[in-house]
Amino acid sequence: MKKHSIQKSLDLYKQAEKIIPGKTQLISKRSSQFAHGFNPLYAESSKGGYFVDVDGNRYLDWMNCVSAIILGHSHSYVNNAVKNQIDKGSIHTINHSLEIELAEILINEIPSAEMVRYAKGGGDACAVAVRIARGTTGRDKILFSGYHGWHDWYQSANYLVNPEDGRFPFAGIEPIGVPKVLKGTAIPFTYGDLNQLKSLLDEHGDEVAAVMMEPMRSDYSVTGYLEEVKSMTNKNGSLFIFDEVSSGWRMSVGGAQKRLGVTPDMSVFAKAMSNGYPMGAVVGSYEAMEPADRMFVSSTYWTDTIGLAASKATIEYLLKNNSEKWFDDYGKELKSKISEICSNSNVDVEMAGINSCPVIQFNVDNELIPFAKTLFVQEMAKQGIHMTTVFHPNMSHNKEDITITANAIEKTLKVIEKAMNSNFEDFLEAPILTEPFRRLVR
Repeated sequence: MKKHSIQKSLDLYKQAEKIIPGKTQLISKRSSQFAHGFNPLYAESSKGGYFVDVDGNRYLDWMNCVSAIILGHSHSYVNNAVKNQIDKGSIHTINHSLEIELAEILINEIPSAEMVRYAKGGGDACAVAVRIARGTTGRDKILFSGYHGWHDWYQSANYLVNPEDGRFPFAGIEPIGVPKVLKGTAIPFTYGDLNQLKSLLDEHGDEVAAVMMEPMRSDYSVTGYLEEVKSMTNKNGSLFIFDEVSSGWRMSVGGAQKRLGVTPDMSVFAKAMSNGYPMGAVVGSYEAMEPADRMFVSSTYWTDTIGLAASKATIEYLLKNNSEKWFDDYGKELKSKISEICSNSNVDVEMAGINSCPVIQFNVDNELIPFAKTLFVQEMAKQGIHMTTVFHPNMSHNKEDITITANAIEKTLKVIEKAMNSNFEDFLEAPILTEPFRRLVR
């Protein structure tokens, strides 16, 4: 397979190393997360289900900015709403009615929503939710499962250890710069382990402000698990919070909670709610949220109208175009086509995950998985497809994109089969990709 030239990307990356600590603003966009030297690093433009890099190469995009793009890159329905709003002013000296209009839409669609506060991204929205939970309950500790951003309240958990293996809860991330006095205020629990959560609630009792978790990622939980977590949490007098930054919107416009039938006290949304424009929201019951009226939770740019207009337009489009059925149907077809390729391969690989978030899963020896994943990403990049092993479809993708991807995967699996029968090092031309952190939710 012919390698695309990405020299301009690599040159820019070297330049960034000198002037941007960490090289990128998002860890998931670092070269180490992909096949270095093969996956592009800088985009020139994006449209629909594709982007063009600075070297002029066009790529089929299954990453979609780590799921933030739900309708398609540079989608005209959302862009037109934003352009119209820009002409009226992107931010005003006083408030704007869009704050109320979007809040009413969120309250109508999200089961847990009776009141709404805004933010500009998932991490700061999680921080807002934690501040509100602590203020409402008068308690300090947060029990959590999942990834909830970069803020001090959360990263302080890395002063503790994962109860399963004694490592940092987020492997590979040291809590440098996080105040040590926060140690013990955010405590991780393992998704699916009710006994462990019960022990933590028994131990910390009336110090626990909230139990915060990602309700799911690419697979459903065991029946009754989330219901029991909610019951245990509320019996403890704590708030139950869903972080739906990743699980919201594709599965259901009202979030995973609507599909799962479990309503938390508060929820956090971001990413796909605005098709790529900066936006986040914290929603919850009146009882959980109203005390925030007396807390200092405030930022000038949370009143910006661009994210509000983008979110309103995005949700309108999702509802008008029956997005839940679209993602379910498209995911089924994607999984079916690729599952057929996988079943005909001599590599032990399968399509897993829910229809709106399919996952390529290698069922090989654990020590071989990083090699197989890196070779997969490398060979797909050579064929003009930018992805990891997870699919985040957007509504601009079509059946032809499925065919293109299935054909590329068939060729890639043949290369992986050869590597497994000889030596991966003979086929790997990129360093082994690294996971930026380990999630606690499947």
